[in-house]
Amino acid sequence: MINEEIRAKEVRLVGPEGEQIGIKPFREALQMAIDLNMDLVNVAPTAKPPVCRIMDYGKYRYEMQKKEKEARKNQKIVELKEVRFSATIEDHDYQTKLRNVVKFLKDGDKVKCTIRFRGREITHSEIGRRVLEKAAREVEEICVVERAPKLEGRSMIMILGPKPQ
Repeated sequence: MINEEIRAKEVRLVGPEGEQIGIKPFREALQMAIDLNMDLVNVAPTAKPPVCRIMDYGKYRYEMQKKEKEARKNQKIVELKEVRFSATIEDHDYQTKLRNVVKFLKDGDKVKCTIRFRGREITHSEIGRRVLEKAAREVEEICVVERAPKLEGRSMIMILGPKPQ
């Protein structure tokens, strides 16, 4: 809340340079802000009495938007990549898919390893579990298992995340 939006009889006033001015009546604090050609901003409304600061609110908002934009620019968006295995996967296909898992993890993305059971394969779901656990063992130095292999319908899913640096 700024200027006339503040509903308090007395406020603890902080000056434009961060110095403590003390407890002042609201009207006097607002007049001091107007005299300095600045705004009275309520920075701690739950305090007794509320803490208000004299500042240029437009400049403050502009700087906050700049900081948020800079933070968004520097953050890495983690994507969830999916690699599908099969319960009866051959060794060469397995190695190819494992290379993709390693590449995704090194790029900083999470990997969802899925095994889709077809027909009667579902009765031997432990074969699929072994394939996923083998994959997790082979990449354990660069990842963390965020979700262990779990059967959901006709699919078994495991989620791997990159190890934090």
